[in-house]
Amino acid sequence: MTSHRASPEPEPAEKEGTGRRQFLGYLIAAPTLAVATRLVGDVVNPPTATAAGLPPTPSLADHYDLSDALTDSARPTANLITVSVGKDGTVHHASPVSENGQGITTSLSMVIAEEMSVPLRKVKVTLAKARPELLFNQLTGGSNNLHAKSEPLRIAAAIAREQMMATAARQWGVSRDQLTVRDGVIRAADGRTASYGSLAEAAAASSTTPVEMPPLKPRSEYTIIGTKQDRVDALDMVTGRKVYAGDLKIPGALPTMVHRGPDIRATVKSVANRDEVAMMPGVTDVGVITNGVAVRARTFGQCIDAVRALKVNWNPGPVANESDETVLKKLKDATVPMPPAPPGAKVLEFDFVNYFSSNTPLETGFAVADVRPDSAEIWYASKIPIIAMQEIAQRLGLPQNAVTLHVMHGGGSFGRRLFHDPAMDAAEASQLFGKPVRLMWHRSDDFRHGRQHPMALSRVRATYSGDQVLSYAQHHTSVETDFGHGLGEIITGTAAKQDLGNLSVAQGIYQMTTKTFYNFGVTESVLNEIPLEFWTTSMRNVYSPNVRCAQELMVDQLAKEMGKDPLEFRLAYAKEEYHPVLKKAAELGGWGRKLPRGVAQGIAIADEYKHRIATLVEIDTRPETVNRKVTPAPEEGYVTGPRVTKAMVVVQSAHVYDPNGFEAMMLGGTNDGIAIALTFSNHIKDGLPLEGSWDNGYYTRQWNTPRDIHVHFLPNTHEARRTPGGAGELAVAPAMAAVACAYGRAVGKMPTKFPINHNDELPFHPFPTQPPIPQSHTDGLERAY
Repeated sequence: MTSHRASPEPEPAEKEGTGRRQFLGYLIAAPTLAVATRLVGDVVNPPTATAAGLPPTPSLADHYDLSDALTDSARPTANLITVSVGKDGTVHHASPVSENGQGITTSLSMVIAEEMSVPLRKVKVTLAKARPELLFNQLTGGSNNLHAKSEPLRIAAAIAREQMMATAARQWGVSRDQLTVRDGVIRAADGRTASYGSLAEAAAASSTTPVEMPPLKPRSEYTIIGTKQDRVDALDMVTGRKVYAGDLKIPGALPTMVHRGPDIRATVKSVANRDEVAMMPGVTDVGVITNGVAVRARTFGQCIDAVRALKVNWNPGPVANESDETVLKKLKDATVPMPPAPPGAKVLEFDFVNYFSSNTPLETGFAVADVRPDSAEIWYASKIPIIAMQEIAQRLGLPQNAVTLHVMHGGGSFGRRLFHDPAMDAAEASQLFGKPVRLMWHRSDDFRHGRQHPMALSRVRATYSGDQVLSYAQHHTSVETDFGHGLGEIITGTAAKQDLGNLSVAQGIYQMTTKTFYNFGVTESVLNEIPLEFWTTSMRNVYSPNVRCAQELMVDQLAKEMGKDPLEFRLAYAKEEYHPVLKKAAELGGWGRKLPRGVAQGIAIADEYKHRIATLVEIDTRPETVNRKVTPAPEEGYVTGPRVTKAMVVVQSAHVYDPNGFEAMMLGGTNDGIAIALTFSNHIKDGLPLEGSWDNGYYTRQWNTPRDIHVHFLPNTHEARRTPGGAGELAVAPAMAAVACAYGRAVGKMPTKFPINHNDELPFHPFPTQPPIPQSHTDGLERAY
């Protein structure tokens, strides 16, 4: 695969200042300089769109979206976001948001380095342990981290810079205006110099009172923000030196694994051979915990042998009798009836089904726990560590302040690490055994008993008369998404404060992330969730991929009914603010060029996280592509299928701080969209996913990722916004929608189930549920650990 990133087009001039966001700065008592900020004020109102045709009914997300809610929730404790300067000149920031491969530590380092005029290598960003006083500032999610944290961090860095400058000016008896700073060294006009490190102790002598708002570096003087920089952790990643929870060597902590049930949330009734398994080689402890039977041993290989040998009787879980078919019936039965169509209007109505899909990241669940009678210490890659710490304390029967949760770097997440099941298992096992543990979920654990994107059905109806769309309605019915990880408190609290009505958590997130981009007259979009107790999570982009895909497929169908080209129809009906990304994607992607039969293009738009985006793809569905042989020969039953051969991603951004990181997010998000459109899902049978590993879960692979993929940035037109938007989830929804539209045009029939390759006939042989670990998964584990 090759990737090309076009240089951003010139941006319009920006007015400096903080707009309606205002900050107070503080100096903090410390041996060397430490500063913090406090954020006050209202959110910036988005620009009002003007459009021709029948404007859609306004939606909540048009005026107040999830990013606004998350940012507002972080305001009360923004003063706890700090930077400090050490004697060696290193600038340190303990980040309240976690690093799971998305590159946030690089972006935050760039913010600090830019504002303080220090080399990027002189900034060290670590991950803060769970700190209850941070409240919602210690939440990683919603593609909001840089949007919410960059400005208070810039203010803190600017205060630190100005305090250093003032200290140097006092020592040299000159005015601040006579000094400059570059590469962390302050220079006077007469040639005298002083490094930040040499001034750190003197600068820290100031009192802990508010300081004057410092001048922020204007964007025209940026040398780091907005430029291509290597990831700060890249070398450690490629050399194997980056430390994850599984790499820790905590004294006395031995490998531990859990024998889990034959269906989701099954509980242990009895263990027939506990004593026998406890006598197996290397095994030190065997015991029942909430989620199964835990085994602690000298090596992971011995753990696996013991787990496979256990004979357990189970109480069935609440979804033991559920399958794809039963869940789909419940979704159809629960779908809210459509409103009546306008008299005399033509009606288009379709159901779109989206099956479960696994949220397992590349690094499977791993946690280390050392629980003592009066304290507990946990190491885990948590995205909401405060909630994790609180729930672990409750499970252990300890006061909250007796639990320390160290936040580790994670190997991927996109929703999975909002939950802390591995840490709970580890804490419970350590308490039960009275010994430290290194607990690992194997891959089948994560695929079958981990978190999933919930199955959903989107019913969409559009009415039209002549060439005018009169109404658009979308009723999205889903298995309930578990928001019991702290995000729910933000949504319900924000809804109350902003007078948004009595929104439920799910409804709040749905309404803050979904909107209509087309002038389709009377518009409504509602969510209904059914209470099936699957393990679900707000997987990357949450509702938007399913919702946007259904919307764009309906747009294609309306264009077909009216005899218009899909792009022509979109430009006729899309709100004007989306025309630039549509036109640029069509131009760069060669929309409308002659293609062979069975090859087609699709295009879709989205608007989330303070960015607008259009994705154009080309897909090849010809038999010689779908049924081609793959070299080297894949495993038996390997799925090939349609291939996306080209993708053009065009973004009109709020502000790109880290171009390399942003581009990487667009590439990853696009491949996610391809996967959930074509191949990646879970088949549910008897309350358990049949997929047990990446061998079975057909995420986008080398044979079907685009060989030609481009990311292009249009200039920023959001002049009121000096802060960056979110990139982590932005590309998923338009990629899925564009692929679905392209597939429908290529085969001549609109797809209505996703992924398209989800069939009753499995393309693999499922692993057995008992014993739960396939033999192939044990190869090399004893050597590796």
